[in-house]
Amino acid sequence: MSQGLALHRDLEAFVQRDDAGRGRLELLVTGARCAGCIGKIEKAVRAMPGVSAARLNLTTGKLAVDLEPGKADPERVVETVEGLGYRACLFDPAEAGAAQDREGKELAIALGVAGFGAGNVMMFTVPAWAGLFGQELNASTLTLMYWMAAIVATPCALFAGRPFFRSAWASLKRGKANMDVPISIGVILTLIVSFSETMLGGKHAYFDAAVTLLFLLLIGRYLDHRLRASARSAARDLLALQAPVALRLVDGVEQGVPVAEVKVGDRLVVAPGERVPVDGVVEAGRSELDNALISGETALVPVAEGARLHAGALNLSGRLVMAATARSEDSTLAAIARLMEAGAQARSSYVRLADKAAALYVPVVHTAAALTFVCGWVLGLGVREALLRAAAVLIVTCPCALGLAVPAVQIAASSRLFRKGVLVKSGAALERLAEADHVVFDKTGVLTEGKPALIGAPDQLVALAAPLARASRHPLARALSAAAGAGPVAVDCVETAGQGVEGVIDGRRARLGRAAFVGVRGGDARETELWFGFEGDLKIRFVFEDRPRADAAETIARLRRLGMSVEVLSGDLAGPVGDVAGALGVSDWRAGLTPFEKAEIVDRLKSEGRKVLMVGDGLNDAAALAKAHVSMAPGAAVDAAQTAADLVFTGEGLGAVVEAVETARESRRRALENFGFSGLYNLVAIPAAVLGLVNPFVAALAMSGSSIAVLLNAARPRLGRRA
Repeated sequence: MSQGLALHRDLEAFVQRDDAGRGRLELLVTGARCAGCIGKIEKAVRAMPGVSAARLNLTTGKLAVDLEPGKADPERVVETVEGLGYRACLFDPAEAGAAQDREGKELAIALGVAGFGAGNVMMFTVPAWAGLFGQELNASTLTLMYWMAAIVATPCALFAGRPFFRSAWASLKRGKANMDVPISIGVILTLIVSFSETMLGGKHAYFDAAVTLLFLLLIGRYLDHRLRASARSAARDLLALQAPVALRLVDGVEQGVPVAEVKVGDRLVVAPGERVPVDGVVEAGRSELDNALISGETALVPVAEGARLHAGALNLSGRLVMAATARSEDSTLAAIARLMEAGAQARSSYVRLADKAAALYVPVVHTAAALTFVCGWVLGLGVREALLRAAAVLIVTCPCALGLAVPAVQIAASSRLFRKGVLVKSGAALERLAEADHVVFDKTGVLTEGKPALIGAPDQLVALAAPLARASRHPLARALSAAAGAGPVAVDCVETAGQGVEGVIDGRRARLGRAAFVGVRGGDARETELWFGFEGDLKIRFVFEDRPRADAAETIARLRRLGMSVEVLSGDLAGPVGDVAGALGVSDWRAGLTPFEKAEIVDRLKSEGRKVLMVGDGLNDAAALAKAHVSMAPGAAVDAAQTAADLVFTGEGLGAVVEAVETARESRRRALENFGFSGLYNLVAIPAAVLGLVNPFVAALAMSGSSIAVLLNAARPRLGRRA
């Protein structure tokens, strides 16, 4: 049992049970690195008696186990997980973060040591390969150079290789062979052959190859860790929007309490400028809410007694008294965070093409090396010659080119997209983006500019209402004020929450706001509007719209030419959504959707076999972004959406979406070319090494040459461009 649970204590005390006795145990699992690990752990735990469900999130390391009443033993769950070769302890967010930090520090230190070794060992191996001052080294000087290289390279390689050695050993204990197995064997055998050649006075040793190989591989491993760390913060960023403290109303007195202590039925006070702490219902007060983060609507929502409130909504104008209908962990924000977590787990199940190739590659290469040694020894070559041939087989087929086939292309594509204003947060995101065949756009802030603009109003009418508009902070009033420019402000202004503003302009009383507030019956719910009028005079209607981005129609047309279908999912009213969709030529659109409905639609599309690219910018899009096959967010999106997305694009245009899709498809072709080259290289190199046509020195050169060829192919010009 792990150190954290080594003491004999009752784990039942850490099981959260409901009134029916059903329990939930949360464990932190370390050592899981792929979709195979997820499947193995979940299958083993679910097979235990009394366990109804088990879900492992590879991103956070949290294993959530649902236990039936009185049937499951929590300690057996831990023993089962650790029996599979993983470490398990009680889940503590702080401990999970600390474990991730420790992994990052270990990789950074290992990378530094490998870099130090690779740089310094060259002082001794370059003269050995090329001679010293243009002269060939004699045997004793050559041996001395190799011993000096061994002193530098060996400890560096053994220290820097620990992440690979541990991963390989854990994989072998579970009866598997991942990519770290041939890497570890290749490094260790290279050191053994190098020591053997040095002690026997051979002409070639390969200490520099061992440590340089680790240095290159650790660069990719460290970057992958940094990308994962960024992805883990999505749910944390989301829950940070929840108010940490709630004002509980007890006998008319407001008391500040942690939001986690709020119970269903508690009466809470939400002051103007504060976020709603938990879901609830308004008992008293009137105000306007900014629900943009929850629903995506640009229009403010008036609320009064009986209105439902969602956690995370921003109260703008009036004091509200509400009754809590859910605890903080059951709030709308928490539910979206759970959807995002489930989406992150689904993304983690993506299996890299290199891992699939390794399933065949590893046993074939190891078998070939073992047979080369055994057959060479039996045929009378001697132990030394047989070992050299076996080493040549492993060195010449060391999976550098195979391991670089995808990452090299991803790095080249990511750098080019970065220069075009697109940040790629994960190499695997490019692979998934290349597979996408259906694009789902949010409306507000994605297809549109995300801010209301006054349309079709004569300047003289705008000038009449501008003095009142300048006295209000309402978004529509600010848009009206911006259209009018600088000027005088009305006096004796009074703003009524959720209705509008009233004041005096040139001695005449006037109102600006909702139709009923100004004295007009009805109003067009399809449009975002403000009414203005002097007392006893005609009323003027101002209409606002969120204009489509300048290149939105062109972007959609280009996506269709790439064979992708397009759909719009929005939380806005049907009228504005239909107008924008019609203007852009999109017939498939849905309006008035909640964050959960968006996520359900994405799930349904996935179940139908569609590879969904989700493009969204609001908190209401975060769950759908996490669940989509691949996702993008604009640079102006909320933090939670940017963190949940796989790619983030800057600028005012949508052309970056098309650019990213084209580049991803091009990079996929380059990756497949690299895999094809790697396979052809091995088909030629392995027989040559087995027959003794390639010694370890030539094998090292060939191995390096194959890696260089893969890198050059990845960096070829015009990647991601179209004629």
